[in-house]
Amino acid sequence: MVRQVAPIMKRQGAGIIINIGSISGIVTTPFAGAYCASKAALHSLSDALRLALAPFGINVITVQPVAIQSNIGQATKNSFDGILTEDSWYLPFEQTIQERATLSQVGSTPTDEFAAQLVRQLSQPNPPAIIRLGNKSRWLPGLKKWLPTSWLEFLLKRRFGLQ
Repeated sequence: MVRQVAPIMKRQGAGIIINIGSISGIVTTPFAGAYCASKAALHSLSDALRLALAPFGINVITVQPVAIQSNIGQATKNSFDGILTEDSWYLPFEQTIQERATLSQVGSTPTDEFAAQLVRQLSQPNPPAIIRLGNKSRWLPGLKKWLPTSWLEFLLKRRFGLQ
C-alpha cells in the first residue's frame, strides 16, 4: 500500500502514513509469539519508513494500542479447540493459554474512546511518531524499558503460570 500512496504524497509534498501495531510488538508474551513478532516487524518497518520518507514531507506514525475492545480474544479462543494434542508439552497449560487469548479484553478501552483519543493525537500540529493508547499502554513499555530482562521474564512467567 505504501508503494501506491507514497508517490502521490511525494507529488503533493506531504502525507501521513499510519500503521497500527500493538504493545505486543514491544512486550512479548508467551503463547503469542507469532503475533508479537509480526507487530515488532511492523514497528521496525514503520521506523525505517519514517526515516526514508521524511525528506519528501511524508510522516509515518505508528499506533501501538493495548487492551482495545474487540472480539480477537474470543475468536482466538474459539479457534483453539483441538490444537493441543495429548502429547503436547503445553497440554498442562491449556487453560492458561486460553486465558491469554482473552487477556487483552480485561479492562479494555471501548473502541469509541480509542478512536476519539487517536483522532485527538493525530490532529495535533506535530503528532508524535509513536502513539500509545489504551489501558496499560504506558506501563507495559515502561516495564520493558526499566526492568532487567530477568525480572520482566519472572513477572511474565508468574503471570502465565510458567515458573
